[in-house]
Amino acid sequence: MSQRRRGQDIHGWVILDKPLGLSSSQGVGKVRGLLDARKAGHAGTLDPLASGVLPIGLGEATKAMPFIVDSTKDYVFSIAFGEARSTDDCEGEVVARSDVIPNEAAILAALPQFIGEIAQVPPAYSAIKLDGKRAYALARGGETPLLQARPVHVHDLRYLGPDEAGHGRFFMCCGKGTYVRSLARDLSQSLDTVGHVAALRRTRVGPFHERAAISLENLEKVRHGAPAEAIVLPVTTALDDIPALAITDQEADLIKKGQCLRHSSAQDGDLILICGERPVAIARCQSGLITSRRVFNL
Repeated sequence: MSQRRRGQDIHGWVILDKPLGLSSSQGVGKVRGLLDARKAGHAGTLDPLASGVLPIGLGEATKAMPFIVDSTKDYVFSIAFGEARSTDDCEGEVVARSDVIPNEAAILAALPQFIGEIAQVPPAYSAIKLDGKRAYALARGGETPLLQARPVHVHDLRYLGPDEAGHGRFFMCCGKGTYVRSLARDLSQSLDTVGHVAALRRTRVGPFHERAAISLENLEKVRHGAPAEAIVLPVTTALDDIPALAITDQEADLIKKGQCLRHSSAQDGDLILICGERPVAIARCQSGLITSRRVFNL
């Protein structure tokens, strides 16, 4: 989602290291306010009880958000085995307990069945709509949302050993739509016990890693001593995995007018069109015909 207001026209990305307790929308509002940016939005919701990488697009960077939302993501999380909660995380009420706490050998043996394309039922407390109502609204009202299993892709899932609290700690790389809470619930059930997510941190979203993330405190300190351009990553940072095609000024004008280009040497698929050092558009090529998908006003 994006937010507009009066302010500066700033274009690019701020990779926020979102703290616990802050919603994604609140994070956008704080970054937008600190930089006095006119337009801002986040690429991929991160729950208040999770910390880590929250890419925030400013200005024209918001046009590249679909590519970030659809990209792979990395998480490090802990599962508290032996206790199930209504929300599948530590916020909910305890709904079941078990004396079974799986050992490392059992956990390692169970992981392969959750790697690859799997069918996953989203948590009852999720933003999925059922007959126009959010599942979490139904759950909070005492109803049990009847959610269907959906195919999701888990690229990597590893056991990292116990965390400081003695909970099982894991790493996961996954595709769009994968719920860590559902995986924790299902993994626990496969081990003949129950469990919930005790801690969750997102360490990567597409090309954005936690090493490039900045906390709100550091953002405020840096902002007072540097211009916004020193903090904001270029718009094209989000598109590093998309092939670039250099075009002329005349071709750039045609694209901005909504016309197509022909390039026999261009490969089929998504492209980022560059004129000089300026990104012009995200485009798609099919059989040499290039049509724009998102045009940047830069």
